[in-house]
Amino acid sequence: MENLFYYNDILTAEIDLGFKRSLYKKIDWTQRMIAISGARGVGKTTLMLQRQKETIGLGNHSLYASMDNPYFYNQSLFNLADEFYTMGGRFLLLDEVHKYAHWSRELKAIYDAFPRLQVIFSASSALDIYRGEADLSRRVFSYTLPGLSFREFLAFHKKWKFPIYEIDHILFHHREIANTLTTTQSTNLLQFFKEYLRSGYYPFSISQRKKEYLLQLSQVINTVLDTDMAYTDGYTPATALKLKKLLAVLAESVPFQPNVAELARKLHISRDSIYHYLKQLEKAVLVLPLHAQGKGVSLLQKPEKLYLENTNLAYALQSMPNVGNIRETFLLNQLVNAKQKVSYPKKGDFVVDNHVFEVEGRNKNRKQLTGVDNGYIVSDDILTGAGNKIPLWLFGLLY
Repeated sequence: MENLFYYNDILTAEIDLGFKRSLYKKIDWTQRMIAISGARGVGKTTLMLQRQKETIGLGNHSLYASMDNPYFYNQSLFNLADEFYTMGGRFLLLDEVHKYAHWSRELKAIYDAFPRLQVIFSASSALDIYRGEADLSRRVFSYTLPGLSFREFLAFHKKWKFPIYEIDHILFHHREIANTLTTTQSTNLLQFFKEYLRSGYYPFSISQRKKEYLLQLSQVINTVLDTDMAYTDGYTPATALKLKKLLAVLAESVPFQPNVAELARKLHISRDSIYHYLKQLEKAVLVLPLHAQGKGVSLLQKPEKLYLENTNLAYALQSMPNVGNIRETFLLNQLVNAKQKVSYPKKGDFVVDNHVFEVEGRNKNRKQLTGVDNGYIVSDDILTGAGNKIPLWLFGLLY
């Protein structure tokens, strides 16, 4: 166990408390068991170590450990908790629990056996923490950490402090908001927005040049498909290969309108397998499905459109992604990450609470939304809008 404390001290020493994700303040840190899920590279480890460094403190009472540490080759998680608790441990932070075979069963046992021990753990988004070997639903408080919003990107990289805005406030006061925020920082805002779309969604971009970042992101995609997804039920190397082929097909024409029969023919697999693989890619936070307004969502229901989960993925998978698709992907991603329920309308690109959005460049007009109540043109390449024409970048302030 001494080695675990040693590695904990090394990692914590490198943690900066100057920037924290918006989720940090939303977590109820008083709960006995907290789960933080999210895609690889979004900052789950940093968030946990920030909590330890800032509030919990270092010492025998707190310990961070990654479940891929060699310590767990011949030691069980429960035995670690037992020994740690006996020596006065009260805060146990566990990273990547999905890499430990019996994670749910032993976490349940730890919760029941050590009532004064708080456990904070991270897990892959592909892992359903409520469907392990043991039922954790009554014990764990679960949170999802998305990639950086445009607002967080500006705070993280450029030290610009913009507030979070509710969607209704953006819709009805966008001109006032934009004028206020761009008074002193209008010169580079749109340039920074383009930078974010290409290489600003994952926090590890701060230490990477653009070409290196996209190369690392490509490696992240492969790691998710080859390694992280391997911890889900029924996943095999053959599944990984087929998902890579499917993702390549989607990347060619995102937003993709799925033709399940055509995909099944191209990949030489059944229609039911296509639906299953699309769900796997969604759980792995690599794609975002968009379903029609008013329709239920089931495992075997084809989405109307299928997007990559964020714009950076498009640049990692294609050298010149379509600009219109990038715009739509950005808006959908920010809305979904802000916990908005987004559907595909009969006219327009997206609908949220009966507000219909058409996403386009700066010269778009309302003709595309003729006859649509509560319709908005969301326009790229403008700093401020007027009436129902709203700058696209403003939706990056939703979380």
